[in-house]
Amino acid sequence: MSEISLDGRVAIVTGAGRGLGRAHALALASRGATVVVNDRGGALDGSSDEASPAEQVVAEIRAAGGTAVADTNDVSSLEGATSIVELATSMYGRLDILVNNAGILRDKSFAKLTEEEWNPVLAVHLGGTVWMSKAAWPAMVEQGYGRIVNTTSAAGIFGNFGQANYGAAKAAIWGVTKTLAIEGARHGIHVNAIEPGARTRMTENLLGEYADRLDPSLVSPVVAWLSAEACETTGEVYNVGGGRVARVVIAQTPGYFSAALTPEDVRENWATLNDPAGAQVMVSFQREFEVLVGMLSAEAAIDAGT
Repeated sequence: MSEISLDGRVAIVTGAGRGLGRAHALALASRGATVVVNDRGGALDGSSDEASPAEQVVAEIRAAGGTAVADTNDVSSLEGATSIVELATSMYGRLDILVNNAGILRDKSFAKLTEEEWNPVLAVHLGGTVWMSKAAWPAMVEQGYGRIVNTTSAAGIFGNFGQANYGAAKAAIWGVTKTLAIEGARHGIHVNAIEPGARTRMTENLLGEYADRLDPSLVSPVVAWLSAEACETTGEVYNVGGGRVARVVIAQTPGYFSAALTPEDVRENWATLNDPAGAQVMVSFQREFEVLVGMLSAEAAIDAGT
């Protein structure tokens, strides 16, 4: 089997000074990509208290024979995102890969949540994903090629105590990923997302005895594959961690149908419509609608036969 090569490709990885972002940057560089290592530095809540560690990652890449440049722009505004993309295109002439990884945490129970905890988290996670993709879009459309890898989270899929802000941002990234995949298809732009499980500053106090087995480097191989030209997948989300990779899907139970639905119908059939037995994956809203149309058609046929 031939090795996956990213020779000649130019990549941007946001939040790449530590943890997952650092691992992604190193992985892409090891496969031949030129990498713009974006990181503002600072504390976990997004406040600045130190110089960016981006230069350290750049030094690691260069020491291994790769090509990289550091960037400290803020991803949470279109202006900052545009500056990052312009650095890549002005220095290297193109942009092929964008890995949206930057994020901060300001956990607080919903009862105590304030705008100071809500707005910055949405701005960096969701805003950073949107504005970076927006800034990269014209370059990718012009060259008829692009790979975007976003970062969602279990908190955005299942929820988590004290993370209404983080969960909302990560859930929205799922929707952005699906939409950009649809819009990017005709331009050769593939957009996917990962739901990672790894030992980082955000998770180191949550993983207990398994922390040492959840190295960020075990997530990056999926990012490298999704960044490759040979990967034709788009619009998907993958759970990745500790060496395991799995596709995350939206599924629906067979449900209950009545053309004259009443609250009592819902009550009496609640257990049935909640039963996951026979659930099927829904890959689009068209497929979801087809299921309903099938039931409506069957009902019409029954009515016509009476």
